[in-house]
Amino acid sequence: MARQWLLLVSVLVVATCGLIYELVAGTLASYLLGDSVTQFSTIIGVYLFSMGVGSYFSKYIDRNLIGWFIQIELLVGLVGGISSTLLFVLFDAVSSFRLLLYFLVFLTGSLVGLEIPLLMRILQDRFAFKDLVSQIFTFDYLGALLASLVFPLLLVPYLGLIKTSYFFGILNIVVALIVVYKFGNETSWSFYLKTLAWFILALLLAGFFYAESIQSYAENSVYPDKIIYARSSPYQRVVITKSPREWRLFLNGNLQFSSRDEYRYHEALVHPGLGYARKGKALVLGGGDGMALREILQYPDLDSVTLVDLDPLVTQLFKRNEMLSGLNDSSLWNPKVQLINQDAFVWIKKEQQAYDFVAVDFPDPSNYSIGKLYSTTFYKELYRVLKDSGVAIIQSTSPYVAPNSFWCIDTTLRACGFFTLPYHVHVPSFGDWGFLLVSKKNIAPQEVRVPSTCRFLSDSMFPQLCYFPKDMSKRPTDINRLNNQSLVHYFEKEWSHLVP
Repeated sequence: MARQWLLLVSVLVVATCGLIYELVAGTLASYLLGDSVTQFSTIIGVYLFSMGVGSYFSKYIDRNLIGWFIQIELLVGLVGGISSTLLFVLFDAVSSFRLLLYFLVFLTGSLVGLEIPLLMRILQDRFAFKDLVSQIFTFDYLGALLASLVFPLLLVPYLGLIKTSYFFGILNIVVALIVVYKFGNETSWSFYLKTLAWFILALLLAGFFYAESIQSYAENSVYPDKIIYARSSPYQRVVITKSPREWRLFLNGNLQFSSRDEYRYHEALVHPGLGYARKGKALVLGGGDGMALREILQYPDLDSVTLVDLDPLVTQLFKRNEMLSGLNDSSLWNPKVQLINQDAFVWIKKEQQAYDFVAVDFPDPSNYSIGKLYSTTFYKELYRVLKDSGVAIIQSTSPYVAPNSFWCIDTTLRACGFFTLPYHVHVPSFGDWGFLLVSKKNIAPQEVRVPSTCRFLSDSMFPQLCYFPKDMSKRPTDINRLNNQSLVHYFEKEWSHLVP
C-alpha cells in the first residue's frame, strides 16, 4: 500500500511543479515583455491546451508505464528547472522571444499532461475505479492550491524566479529517483533511469547554487548600465542601475525614474497643485521612492503628509539606503510624514480624513490590478477624500505614445465629477509625459503658480504645457470602469509596438 501512496504523492508533486513552472513563465514574461494581463492569459491558455495534447498522446504508450512515467518526470524536471534561465539569458539573443517562451510552456505542459493519465493507468489495478479517480484529482487539485499559495508568498520574494525553477526541477527529479528505486523491478530501464536522474539532479543543483550569478548575468544583458541592486518582493522585481551619469529604478523591467531628469517629472507632479491649493494636509498615493515627498516638503506651512505605497521593500530601500535617501533628501524620515504600506485601493475606502492636496503616482495601467486604481470606483473615493477647495494631480502616461490611454483617464475623472486640467512635459528619459490636475471647480492655466525654486517649471511656461498639438489632442474614449477596464486595453494596444 505504501507504494501506491507514493504514486499518489507523485500526483501532488506533478501538479504543484507544473503550476509553478506556469506561474514562473507568466511572471517572467511580465517582467521582460511588460506587466500585462495578456502574458498570463496566453500562457495559461497555452499551458492548459498543451496538457490536453499530452493527455491525448498518452494513449500511444502501451508498455513499460513505470519506465515512461519516470522518464517523463525527469524531462519535466529538466525542462522546468532550466526554463527561467533559458528565458532570462536568451531574451536579447533570440529574434522571437515569444516563440521561445510559448515553446517552453507548450513542452512543459505536454509533458505534465502525459504524466497524469500514465499514473492513472499504473494505479488502475491497485484501487477501485471510483477511488482512483477521486484520489488522483484530489491530489492534483491540492497541488494546484499549494502552488498558488507558496508562489507569491514565499517563492518569489525569498527565492526569486530562477531559484524557484531549479528548486521545483530538483523536486521533480527527487520524486523520479524515489519511484525508480521503489519500482525499479517493474521496468527494464532501471539502470539507465537512475544514471540519468543523478546526472540531471547534479545539473539542477549546480544551477540552484549558482542562480544568483546566472540572474546577474541575465539581467546585466537586459539593462544597459551596471546593476547595483536587484531583489524581488511579493509584488514586483526591483532593480536599480548606476552609470557615471545617473541612477535608474526599474520595477518589473519598467523604468520608474532616472536621477538625471526625475526632477522634471516630480516638479510637474507636485507644484502645479500645491502652488494653487491651500497648504494643509497632503497625500501621496504611490511614490514610494520619496521623490514626490521631497517636492511636497518644500512647503513649510504644510501640516502633514501621508504616503500610501504598496511595497515596503521600495519604501524601506529609499528610506534606509544612504545613497538613495540622498536622492529624495531623506524625505521619508521627515516627522511630518506618515508612511503606510498598503494597497491604496483598499486603504482609501476606509480613509475618513480629507486632504488639501493629493499626488497620485501609480505605475502605468498595464494590467487589471493597476487599472483598478484608474477606475471610476477609485476616483469616486478620491473625490470623497479631497476637500472642496482641494487639488489632486495624477500621472497619466504619455499623451504622445498612448493618447487614448491619456484621454481615457481624463474622461473617467470627469465622469466622477472632477474638473480636469490636462498638461504635459518633456522628460528626456520617458519622452512626452502627461498629467491631469483635477479639482471640484474649474481652474484656468493662468491661475496656476509654481515656486521660483523649481529647476524646470515656471509660472510663464505652465499655460504652454496645457496646449496639446493635433496628434495628442483630446479624443472620445470609453470610461474606465472595474467591469470593463477599458484603460488597460487602450494601454496594451498603444504600447505593444515598443515591446520586442
